[in-house]
Amino acid sequence: MLQAELEVPKPLEELSEEELDRKRAMSRVMTFTLHYLTSELVSRGFEWLLPVIFSRSTDPLWPDPSASIEKRIELEIYGQTVRVTLSMIVHKMVACSLAYPKLFVLSPNVRIERRERARTGLHAYEFTQLDFEVREATSRQIMDLVEELFCGLLGALRKHMKEELRALGRYRTLRVPDRPFRVYDREELEARYGREWELYFPMSLSEPAWVVNIPREFYDYEDPETGRWDNYDLYLPGFGEVLSGARREWEYEKIVAKMERDGVRKDNYRVLLRLAREGRLKPSAGAGIGMERLVAWITGARHVAETQPFPRVPGVVYEL
Repeated sequence: MLQAELEVPKPLEELSEEELDRKRAMSRVMTFTLHYLTSELVSRGFEWLLPVIFSRSTDPLWPDPSASIEKRIELEIYGQTVRVTLSMIVHKMVACSLAYPKLFVLSPNVRIERRERARTGLHAYEFTQLDFEVREATSRQIMDLVEELFCGLLGALRKHMKEELRALGRYRTLRVPDRPFRVYDREELEARYGREWELYFPMSLSEPAWVVNIPREFYDYEDPETGRWDNYDLYLPGFGEVLSGARREWEYEKIVAKMERDGVRKDNYRVLLRLAREGRLKPSAGAGIGMERLVAWITGARHVAETQPFPRVPGVVYEL
C-alpha cells in the first residue's frame, strides 16, 4: 500500500458511534466472507482441520530478505521448547501427505513484525490465514481454484452485502474481475520497478493479478536446473499481496540441500525430513489467504487491523 503513513487504528472502547457502525459493517463482511469461503471448500470435498497454536516445528520464515520479524516467541512446556505458530505450512504438508488429501484450516499466525511497520496499513502482529492444501495438485489448479473462489465471493458480496458495501463506500467500485487473472514474473517486475517492486506494482493494477517465481523458503518447489520457483502470490489493485502459495518440495535430498543452503536448522523439522526420507511426504500444492487483508481490501479499510475487533498493530500493545 504505497501512501502516506497511516494513523494506527484505535481500540474498540475508544471508537465513536459512527466508527462503531463502520466496524460493525466490516464485521458483517468478514462473517459473510468466512462463511462463503469455508462453505465452498467443504462443498468441494475439503476437510476442515482445527488450528495449532504451539509447536516444536513451524514455518521458519527464512530466508527473509526484508528482515520483517522483530522477535520470535519461544517458551518451554513439559520440558520442551515450542514456538508460536508463524504459519501452519509444515503441518499442512504432513497432514495432506498422510491423512487429508484436501484440507483447509483457519490458521493463527503470530509474527512480531518490526514496529516501523505499524503504519504500512498491511501488517498486524496477529492475523488469521485461510490455509488450504491439495495432494498431487499443480500450481495452475490451485490458481484456478483461487480465481473461482475469489470471483464467486465478490459476486455474492455484491448480491447479499449491498447495504454494508454502500455504507463502506465500496459497492460502486468493487467489481467481479475477468478470468483468468493476468500472470507476471517476479524477474520482469524487478526489471521494471527495481527491488521495491512490491510497493509500486499494486498501484499499476486495475484487477487482481498473479506474481510467480518468487525466491522463498525451502518448502516451495524450486527447479534445480533453471532456479525458477513454482510458486504464486495474488496481488490486489492499490493494495498489495493477499495470498501466497506454491507447489511443494517433497524429495528428501532437495529439502536438505535447500535447508543447508539457507541456514535453516534441520533439528526443527525432524518429522518432515523423516517422512520425506521414507517417501511418505507427497507432492502437493496450496496457499494461504490473509483474511484481514482480504476483508480490508473488500471494505476499503485503511489499515488491516481495522478489520480486527481488537487491533494487533506492530509496536502497539493495547490493554485488550
